[in-house]
Amino acid sequence: MFDTMTLTKIGGSLTGALLVFLLASWFTESVYSGGLPAGAEPGFVVDTGTDDVADAAPADEGPSFDELYASADPAAGQTVFRPCAACHSVADGENKTGPSLFGVVGRAPGTEAGFSYSAGFADLNDGWTPDELQQFLTAPRTYDPNTKMTFAGLPKVQDRANLIAYLATLTN
Repeated sequence: MFDTMTLTKIGGSLTGALLVFLLASWFTESVYSGGLPAGAEPGFVVDTGTDDVADAAPADEGPSFDELYASADPAAGQTVFRPCAACHSVADGENKTGPSLFGVVGRAPGTEAGFSYSAGFADLNDGWTPDELQQFLTAPRTYDPNTKMTFAGLPKVQDRANLIAYLATLTN
């Protein structure tokens, strides 16, 4: 059944395959080393020219929220609101995944009837003033780590001012 030549071929094939795998392993380890040389640190250091961050001059951030809110455009805010409409309604008492935002400016947090808020939401602040809404809309999870809202926030101050101006128009 098996003669010596067949067993020699099988043994040679297995030994050759093992040799190929070992050589490939040694080659990849030399090319793609996983560790750092002794004493090396990952990444690189950016020289800012100063050792103290407090010495750096604050960046010019442009107009403040209050200045932008004073001249905010509710029509532009309605455009900013479009993605919000996936979860929020502007109709009085009509809740979706999120609560209705009708009359939200000036309303106490966590008080929209018929909506189940996250724990502690009602104790966040004394009321949704434009400034409180601005802080919340900047980064909702930073403002309230327990919020159910998955929205990351609005990075542009002008967009937040316009949106809050639009929400302020939604009253009886």
